[in-house]
Amino acid sequence: MMGIAKVTRNYQVTVPQDIRNVQGIEIGDTILFAVDGDKVDIIKINQKDMILKMAGSWKDKITEESTEYVDKIRKGWSKRTKRLEL
Repeated sequence: MMGIAKVTRNYQVTVPQDIRNVQGIEIGDTILFAVDGDKVDIIKINQKDMILKMAGSWKDKITEESTEYVDKIRKGWSKRTKRLEL
């Protein structure tokens, strides 16, 4: 299926009705523009699912509690600040 739309002066595009119907795109939905070479895919996404999937991709990489991580980052800031002071 294909559809044609015109880009407005504000770089906005109306998703053609046939595409909206097939993909179930409704007002307020979030869509992702994925570029692959000269091709641009438009994908309807569920933001909550996307956040959960992204968080899941970090689960094996983060080994400390959030407060420990924040404390570590803040200590790094203080070290950098001391080095920058004249």
